[in-house]
Amino acid sequence: MISFRTAIVLLCLIGIASSLGCAVGNEQVLASAESQLKLRSMQSRSFDTTDKIKTLRAVIATLQDLGFVIDKADDELGTVSATKAKRYLIRITVIVKPRGKTRMVVRANAQYDIHPVENPRQYQAFFDALSKAMFLQAHEVD
Repeated sequence: MISFRTAIVLLCLIGIASSLGCAVGNEQVLASAESQLKLRSMQSRSFDTTDKIKTLRAVIATLQDLGFVIDKADDELGTVSATKAKRYLIRITVIVKPRGKTRMVVRANAQYDIHPVENPRQYQAFFDALSKAMFLQAHEVD
């Protein structure tokens, strides 16, 4: 039989251990939130336009130029999903939505096989090509 004193010590130890587990869990959540914010910032770009349809068309053209096959496009939702398959499988979903009265935000989310793409160079290459397409579209160059 456990004495009263031993029971109190055990309860205190359990309380300390559970509070340490929460502290570690909170740090992991904060670190995860910070990494998600960093990932979101490299996946998003803002463009000076109010035309959602033209932006979606530029996204589609850019993806096709980069070798993707468009799986689905929805102008009402502002989404485009595409796939590129050679020696590997890349899936990308691009979302276009208004920000304020004069801008559109484009966010790309890519997967390599089943793993999220977290390399900023891949997103930068997409947004560089998209920027060029939108420039040409704005100046009506074919």
